[in-house]
Amino acid sequence: MKTIRCKIEKVSPFNDAVYQVLLKPETAFDFQAGQYLCVVMGEKDKRPFSIASAPNAEFIELHIGAAVSESYPMQVVEHLKACAIDGSTIDIEAPGGDAHLRHESIRPRLLIAGGTGFSYIKSIVEQQIALDQQVETMLYWGCRTQDAMYFETIAREWHDAHPWLHFIPVIEEAPANWQGKTANLLAQIKQDFVSLNGYDIYIAGRFDMVGAAREIFREIGVEEAHLYGDAFAFIK
Repeated sequence: MKTIRCKIEKVSPFNDAVYQVLLKPETAFDFQAGQYLCVVMGEKDKRPFSIASAPNAEFIELHIGAAVSESYPMQVVEHLKACAIDGSTIDIEAPGGDAHLRHESIRPRLLIAGGTGFSYIKSIVEQQIALDQQVETMLYWGCRTQDAMYFETIAREWHDAHPWLHFIPVIEEAPANWQGKTANLLAQIKQDFVSLNGYDIYIAGRFDMVGAAREIFREIGVEEAHLYGDAFAFIK
């Protein structure tokens, strides 16, 4: 990973629990869709976040879930806000992770996001669009409520604009006019698939969710060599 200085272009809330951050690197760097960076808070304090933008985008985009004051991610948000106000820069280390898009594969893709895990998926989808790929892709995004699905509009726009992309939004507490599934994310996937054999699967979210997903997927024929997620480097 390289150390890169960045200017903070934007720190703004999607909702009361998730912030969008845009960074402008002083020097360009190469990364692959689905990789992450670390925000350098101190010499031994480097905090990882998925890169939400595709390679070659003008800005590096992050989605930081920070609902609790003084929490680990909120400390980063407050630091970025302070730097944006006084015009100072931050350092990041990038890129990291090997759960990136295997763009050369023509196997159908199953993209799964829990909460702010959508940031990881967004980079992958935008790279597929940039490469003009037509690989059949199903995108499941699960949240507790519709308000928590902070970028629902862009996911529905992808669904409408690209015949190869099928967006399945899943929430647990749905309003009466909800246009999507009402269920637990993993329960919905298990209901929808008889077998996961043949799919490239990309997944991001809370580590406990990703670990539970792997156990469920093993019951329905997942090929683990084609199951990608940075969480698997930290959970056994």
